[in-house]
Amino acid sequence: MFFPISGLHLDPIYLICVGFVVGCLGGFFGVGGSFLTGPALFVTGMPMHFVVGTDLAHIVGKSIVAARTHRALGNIDLRLAGVMVVGTIVGSETGVQAIELLKKTAHVDLVVGIVSIVVFSFIALFSAVESWLTLRAGKDSKSDVGKPGPKEDAMVFDSITKFVHGLRMPPCMGLPHSGIESISVWAILIVSFIGGIFSGFLGGGAGYIRMPSMVYLLGVPTHIAVGTDLFEIIISAGYGTVRHAMQGNVDILVALMMQTGAAVGAQIGANMTQYFSGPRIRLAFAPLPVLGAIAIAYKLITGNHQ
Repeated sequence: MFFPISGLHLDPIYLICVGFVVGCLGGFFGVGGSFLTGPALFVTGMPMHFVVGTDLAHIVGKSIVAARTHRALGNIDLRLAGVMVVGTIVGSETGVQAIELLKKTAHVDLVVGIVSIVVFSFIALFSAVESWLTLRAGKDSKSDVGKPGPKEDAMVFDSITKFVHGLRMPPCMGLPHSGIESISVWAILIVSFIGGIFSGFLGGGAGYIRMPSMVYLLGVPTHIAVGTDLFEIIISAGYGTVRHAMQGNVDILVALMMQTGAAVGAQIGANMTQYFSGPRIRLAFAPLPVLGAIAIAYKLITGNHQ
């Protein structure tokens, strides 16, 4: 099938299957799945600026489906999400402008690709080490599966969270749904701002940055971090989609094809979270960014892009 906006011939079945897989993973891990969607589109020959914009467009619909399921499971902290939206939108605009500057050069694919590889690799390594050590230390409580709380979400690197909670820069707020007595609003805004930058610059909802950050920096239980991130992605990815569409970076037909499979996969993934504890979800998440990094590295090395 020919997609005239991006000028590519792509198999609709391939796009639907990619959407389904990413939908399952996104619903389960609370991420937009751009660490897989982006490489999956990039290897077809789609220019990186189209990859970023199109990925954002497909993620909006999928996140709505997954967030609805997580809301029913009680996994969304609306108060936290409301504050994060502010930082995410500002960060997303920063990322979009960075892409526009790179489009004026001949290096947009190379720069975005290298940044993606570095970020994905670091997140994968940190998540793997932390979750594995937590399980080895016996802090994983199977009896608390599906019931977010301190026991279920214990971490060996909790000193990082304690440090962030100790920063009393006013204003501060409580997040009772996440079990957090008090935390600086600035900490939440900084985490969401950084996630927004990656959303606008690398595409997707940047859940691969924001979800781990909410767990390791803010101390939000994994199940709630997953659901809250998906809810927040709806707004951040929606904003990013509009901004990239205004710049001509979105192939809406490709996005709709992927959304067909993603809508089904997102419900499956979201429902699966109630059967796994926080450390196990984080450990299962760790290998996924590596797959995206490998795909992008292969494409950059072989030079098979247009």
